[in-house]
Amino acid sequence: MDEQDILMDMAVTPIIKITGMDLPNVTLYAKLEGYNPTGSVKDRAAFYILKKILKTAEINKDTLILESSSGNFGVALASYCKTLSLNFCCVIDVNISPANEKIIRGLSYKVYKITEVDENGGYLLNRIRKIKEILALNPNSYWVNQYANPYNAEAYYKTLGREIISQTKDVDYIFIGVSSGGTITGVSRKIKELSPTTKIIAVDTEGSVIFGGKPKKRFIPGIGSSLVPEILESAKIDEVITISEKLAVEMCHNFSQKHSMLIGGSSGSVLAAVHQYFKRKKIDYNINVLTIFADRGERYLDSIYNEKWCKERFNI
Repeated sequence: MDEQDILMDMAVTPIIKITGMDLPNVTLYAKLEGYNPTGSVKDRAAFYILKKILKTAEINKDTLILESSSGNFGVALASYCKTLSLNFCCVIDVNISPANEKIIRGLSYKVYKITEVDENGGYLLNRIRKIKEILALNPNSYWVNQYANPYNAEAYYKTLGREIISQTKDVDYIFIGVSSGGTITGVSRKIKELSPTTKIIAVDTEGSVIFGGKPKKRFIPGIGSSLVPEILESAKIDEVITISEKLAVEMCHNFSQKHSMLIGGSSGSVLAAVHQYFKRKKIDYNINVLTIFADRGERYLDSIYNEKWCKERFNI
């Protein structure tokens, strides 16, 4: 299988126009990555990485595939490993949605769940420590390591970045949520090559340390991190906006009421960032803004869209 075969298997997701944001002169669009086969933008990296390492013989059919994920990347890897007859071991934590946990457990060879908070107020560092323990006990194993694997960014450079260019024209701003750093690194590099004036806005969450913020306990998977991703070093980012989890959840609720569509917490963060940014930055000419909706909201019915969950964590 050559690289073209890998790229041909990637889905092309739709772009929709979003109205009702009360932002004069701003035409807003969203690329719906929830239309990928397992329901998120992470399909692209999971599928690409597995096909790539099979092609380059970095793994074989007996290799144990390892990854730390409490969300969409774990779901995507579990699904594609099952399809490719590979054994997948996933390390998750208590912030995972019940729906994602059931999917990962149903498709994986082995699952470990981390319950102790690490020194940065999250669970990622303890998940990675567990991964390293498993690696030491299994010589024929491969840690995908989305935070440092160059294939992660390469996947988005060669798929999502290209798609955005082919589907749009004259995009002035692109807002992208950041977690592992793969999406924004790959997309920003491709966009800047072909449309250097387009501004790339990174969206982070309070409690994340990616862009120098102070660590604290976080509840929403899919955005933010307890460590600075290595692959982010080659990203082409113009500005960074940090959004509170409460504001992100409120945006999810408002959006679902206006548009009858459930979106995930990272998408709520991105929308909140767009609203905040252009309320502060007055625009007196017409611009086009694109957001990346990383997934859908159905898997968060027990969290973001659960009244008790929201009340206990954010008093909303």
